[in-house]
Amino acid sequence: MEIFVADHPLIAHKLTTLRDVRTDSPTFRRLTDELVTLLTYEATRDVRVAEATVRTPLTETVGVQLSRPAPLVVPILRAGLGMLDGMTRLLPTAEVGFLGMARDETTLQPVTYADRLPQDLSGRQCYVLDPMLATGGTLAAALRLLVDRGADHVTAICLLAAPEGVERVRAELGGVLRERGDLRLRVVTAALDERLNEEGFIVPGLGDAGDRLYGSV
Repeated sequence: MEIFVADHPLIAHKLTTLRDVRTDSPTFRRLTDELVTLLTYEATRDVRVAEATVRTPLTETVGVQLSRPAPLVVPILRAGLGMLDGMTRLLPTAEVGFLGMARDETTLQPVTYADRLPQDLSGRQCYVLDPMLATGGTLAAALRLLVDRGADHVTAICLLAAPEGVERVRAELGGVLRERGDLRLRVVTAALDERLNEEGFIVPGLGDAGDRLYGSV
C-alpha cells in the first residue's frame, strides 16, 4: 500500500488554519473543501483516460478524456460528506456512492449501517473520502468492502493520518494485496502526524473533523 503526503505550501497553509481551535465551522467547511480539491489533484494523477480526437479552431488534435466506467467517489458518513464537493469539483462526471460505518461499542469493530454502492465494482477506480485516518479500523473495513466487490484501484483521501492507522490498514489489507497482483491501494493525505493519544485522537491533529464540520449533534 502506498502513502503519499502532499507537500505543497498551499496545502500546508490551509491545514494550519484547520488545526487552529479558533477556526469556526463555516471557515472549517470552506477550507476543507479547498484542501480536498488540492488533494484530489494529487490523488487523480493516475486516473484512467482514453485517447480522444477533437477539432480545434485550426485543426484536429489528439488528447485524452476520462475513460469508462467512470470513477466512483465514496464518502464515509458523516464527516466524509464535507469532502465531497471538493472532490467532485475536479471530477464532475464521477459517480458517487455512500458508505456509513460506525464502531460497535461492544466489539469495537466497524459496522456498516448504510451501503449505497454497486455490488459489482470489477475494473472500477474508487476514491474513498475520510477526513481522519486515526486508528485505521473504519478505513480498512471500507477498503476491504470495495476490494471484495472487485475494485482494482482504490485511493483514500484523508486530511490527516496517524502512523498507527497507516500500519493497521497495511496489516489488514496486506494479505489481499499479495493475493491480487492487479490491486493497487493508496492513501493521499495532507500530513502524517505524530501519533494517537489515549482516546484515539490524532496528535497534534485538528480534533473531531465531523464535529468541527457540522457541530456536535
